[in-house]
Amino acid sequence: MDVQEIADRLELGELLARYVRAVDGGDWMLLDSVFTADALIDFSASGGVRGDRDAVKRWLAEVLAAWPGRQHLIGAVTMTVDGDEARVSASFADTLSPSRSTVAATTPGFVRGGGWYHHRLVRTPDGWRSRELVQEQCWRTIG
Repeated sequence: MDVQEIADRLELGELLARYVRAVDGGDWMLLDSVFTADALIDFSASGGVRGDRDAVKRWLAEVLAAWPGRQHLIGAVTMTVDGDEARVSASFADTLSPSRSTVAATTPGFVRGGGWYHHRLVRTPDGWRSRELVQEQCWRTIG
Protein backbone atom coordinates (compact mmCIF):
# COMPACT_ATOMS: atom_id res chain seq x y z
CA MET A 1 0.00 0.00 0.00
CA ASP A 2 1.29 3.43 -0.86
CA VAL A 3 0.79 6.59 1.18
CA GLN A 4 -2.19 7.77 -0.90
CA GLU A 5 -4.06 4.50 -0.42
CA ILE A 6 -3.42 4.61 3.33
CA ALA A 7 -4.72 8.19 3.44
CA ASP A 8 -7.78 7.18 1.38
CA ARG A 9 -8.54 4.27 3.68
CA LEU A 10 -8.34 6.52 6.74
CA GLU A 11 -10.69 9.03 5.14
CA LEU A 12 -13.13 6.27 4.13
CA GLY A 13 -13.14 5.03 7.72
CA GLU A 14 -13.97 8.56 8.88
CA LEU A 15 -16.83 8.67 6.37
CA LEU A 16 -18.32 5.49 7.90
CA ALA A 17 -18.00 7.05 11.36
CA ARG A 18 -19.75 10.26 10.17
CA TYR A 19 -22.61 8.18 8.79
CA VAL A 20 -23.10 6.44 12.14
CA ARG A 21 -22.80 9.71 14.05
CA ALA A 22 -25.37 11.37 11.78
CA VAL A 23 -27.96 8.61 12.06
CA ASP A 24 -27.50 7.86 15.75
CA GLY A 25 -27.42 11.54 16.67
CA GLY A 26 -30.19 12.66 14.32
CA ASP A 27 -27.82 15.12 12.61
CA TRP A 28 -29.39 14.82 9.16
CA MET A 29 -27.36 17.69 7.69
CA LEU A 30 -24.18 15.74 8.48
CA LEU A 31 -25.29 13.21 5.86
CA ASP A 32 -24.42 15.86 3.24
CA SER A 33 -20.76 15.14 4.08
CA VAL A 34 -21.33 11.40 3.61
CA PHE A 35 -23.35 11.19 0.38
CA THR A 36 -23.26 12.92 -2.98
CA ALA A 37 -26.39 15.00 -3.70
CA ASP A 38 -27.50 12.45 -6.31
CA ALA A 39 -26.64 9.35 -4.25
CA LEU A 40 -28.92 6.33 -4.42
CA ILE A 41 -29.56 5.03 -0.90
CA ASP A 42 -31.44 1.76 -0.55
CA PHE A 43 -32.85 0.62 2.79
CA SER A 44 -35.55 -1.54 1.18
CA ALA A 45 -34.02 -4.77 2.58
CA SER A 46 -35.28 -3.72 6.02
CA GLY A 47 -38.59 -2.30 4.80
CA GLY A 48 -37.22 1.20 4.38
CA VAL A 49 -37.05 3.76 1.63
CA ARG A 50 -35.00 3.74 -1.57
CA GLY A 51 -34.20 7.21 -2.84
CA ASP A 52 -31.80 10.12 -3.11
CA ARG A 53 -30.04 11.79 -0.21
CA ASP A 54 -32.76 14.34 0.52
CA ALA A 55 -35.58 11.78 0.42
CA VAL A 56 -33.65 9.50 2.77
CA LYS A 57 -32.90 12.36 5.18
CA ARG A 58 -36.63 13.18 5.38
CA TRP A 59 -37.53 9.51 5.85
CA LEU A 60 -34.91 8.93 8.56
CA ALA A 61 -36.02 12.05 10.48
CA GLU A 62 -39.63 10.89 10.41
CA VAL A 63 -39.16 7.19 11.15
CA LEU A 64 -36.35 7.34 13.69
CA ALA A 65 -38.17 9.89 15.85
CA ALA A 66 -39.90 6.89 17.47
CA TRP A 67 -36.50 5.58 18.66
CA PRO A 68 -34.55 8.35 20.37
CA GLY A 69 -31.98 5.84 21.64
CA ARG A 70 -29.93 4.66 18.65
CA GLN A 71 -26.57 2.97 18.30
CA HIS A 72 -24.82 1.49 15.28
CA LEU A 73 -21.65 -0.54 15.49
CA ILE A 74 -19.60 -0.92 12.30
CA GLY A 75 -17.02 -3.66 11.76
CA ALA A 76 -15.46 -6.14 9.33
CA VAL A 77 -14.73 -3.33 6.86
CA THR A 78 -13.36 -4.24 3.44
CA MET A 79 -12.20 -1.56 1.01
CA THR A 80 -11.11 -1.53 -2.60
CA VAL A 81 -9.71 1.78 -3.80
CA ASP A 82 -9.19 2.30 -7.54
CA GLY A 83 -8.13 5.84 -8.31
CA ASP A 84 -11.07 8.14 -7.63
CA GLU A 85 -13.54 5.34 -6.95
CA ALA A 86 -13.86 2.93 -4.06
CA ARG A 87 -16.07 0.12 -2.86
CA VAL A 88 -16.55 -0.37 0.85
CA SER A 89 -18.53 -3.08 2.62
CA ALA A 90 -18.97 -3.05 6.38
CA SER A 91 -20.94 -5.20 8.75
CA PHE A 92 -23.28 -3.42 11.12
CA ALA A 93 -25.25 -4.13 14.25
CA ASP A 94 -27.82 -1.63 15.37
CA THR A 95 -30.11 -1.13 18.30
CA LEU A 96 -33.11 1.19 18.31
CA SER A 97 -34.54 2.01 21.73
CA PRO A 98 -37.83 3.72 22.58
CA SER A 99 -35.98 5.75 25.24
CA ARG A 100 -32.58 7.25 25.98
CA SER A 101 -33.16 6.49 29.66
CA THR A 102 -32.44 3.22 31.42
CA VAL A 103 -35.25 0.78 30.72
CA ALA A 104 -35.64 -2.98 30.99
CA ALA A 105 -34.41 -4.96 27.99
CA THR A 106 -37.92 -6.39 27.77
CA THR A 107 -39.51 -2.96 27.30
CA PRO A 108 -41.67 -2.99 24.16
CA GLY A 109 -40.27 -1.08 21.22
CA PHE A 110 -36.67 -2.31 21.04
CA VAL A 111 -35.44 -3.16 17.55
CA ARG A 112 -32.11 -4.89 17.00
CA GLY A 113 -30.57 -5.98 13.76
CA GLY A 114 -27.52 -6.53 11.70
CA GLY A 115 -26.24 -6.94 8.22
CA TRP A 116 -23.99 -5.21 5.74
CA TYR A 117 -23.66 -1.74 4.26
CA HIS A 118 -22.31 -1.75 0.70
CA HIS A 119 -21.03 1.63 -0.50
CA ARG A 120 -19.85 2.75 -3.92
CA LEU A 121 -17.83 5.93 -3.37
CA VAL A 122 -16.23 8.69 -5.41
CA ARG A 123 -13.51 11.19 -4.63
CA THR A 124 -14.88 14.74 -4.84
CA PRO A 125 -13.21 18.14 -4.30
CA ASP A 126 -14.64 17.94 -0.75
CA GLY A 127 -13.30 14.44 -0.10
CA TRP A 128 -14.77 10.97 -0.45
CA ARG A 129 -18.56 10.70 -0.74
CA SER A 130 -20.85 7.72 -1.11
CA ARG A 131 -22.63 7.67 -4.45
CA GLU A 132 -24.55 4.53 -3.56
CA LEU A 133 -25.43 2.71 -0.35
CA VAL A 134 -27.26 -0.60 -0.35
CA GLN A 135 -28.20 -2.10 2.99
CA GLU A 136 -28.20 -5.88 3.21
CA GLN A 137 -30.16 -7.03 6.23
CA CYS A 138 -29.11 -10.37 7.74
CA TRP A 139 -31.28 -10.41 10.86
CA ARG A 140 -33.76 -8.30 12.82
CA THR A 141 -35.58 -8.72 16.15
CA ILE A 142 -38.41 -6.57 17.46
CA GLY A 143 -39.43 -6.47 21.10
